[in-house]
Amino acid sequence: MTKVILITGASSGLGKAAASFLLAKNFRVLGTSRNPDKYALVEGLELLPFDLNRPETANELVERVMEKTGRIDVLINNAGAGITGPVEEIELSAMHSHVSTNFFGPLALIQKVLPVMREQKSGLIINVTSIGGYMGLPYRGLYSASKGALNMVSEALRMEVKRFGIDVVTLAPGDFATDIAERRIYSPLKKDSPYHDPYQHSLDTLNDHVTQGKDPLDFAKMVFKIITLHKRKVHYKSGSFLQKISLLLKRVLPDIVFEKMLMNHYKV
Repeated sequence: MTKVILITGASSGLGKAAASFLLAKNFRVLGTSRNPDKYALVEGLELLPFDLNRPETANELVERVMEKTGRIDVLINNAGAGITGPVEEIELSAMHSHVSTNFFGPLALIQKVLPVMREQKSGLIINVTSIGGYMGLPYRGLYSASKGALNMVSEALRMEVKRFGIDVVTLAPGDFATDIAERRIYSPLKKDSPYHDPYQHSLDTLNDHVTQGKDPLDFAKMVFKIITLHKRKVHYKSGSFLQKISLLLKRVLPDIVFEKMLMNHYKV
């Protein structure tokens, strides 16, 4: 039986790469976008409307998927947003919106998909987090927090639903060569801000990392690997060697030493 895969944020970036790869592997793939009509479709991909900031759209999305396919074998919570800025200067409304997008939006969809998977007695949920979600990155604190929260709730959810035959894992990508920089929310770089110079350096460093990032195909291959495994780990990472090493260093080094490394890297 062909597995049905629902992947959010499939109109661009990592989601589009994963959708294309999975279609080539003969899965039935349905994707989501806030505005499906704006995008040229990947051949074979069915793109449906879904807005992470409007949790009520999750119910309609799942109903439409079930009408088309009758089941959901894999949910890939890939859609999300980036945000940068000094914590002191980011508007509270932007903070609320960001956490809604990266945390509450995926949870709203999970709540609607779980009854389907329980009825099937099987299912896999892949929550796409971030390597940045394992550490508080300067001028990316809200992003680190939202992805870290999704990481933690995934651990809890995994234990709660295991008895129903449902598996939950996280996949944390590092920097990939996508258009994410164009879609990231930037707190204004204020000339009179006490954070101006280090924030400017952080933005330059961040954009350089994305420009020189890995091929999104590597992310797609990791998604495929997770789907086809019989026994899965709780967490997976997909990024450069240095980014993966940073996670190891955070575990083994004293907090103060690791903090100094980050501060030197970001010139803060």
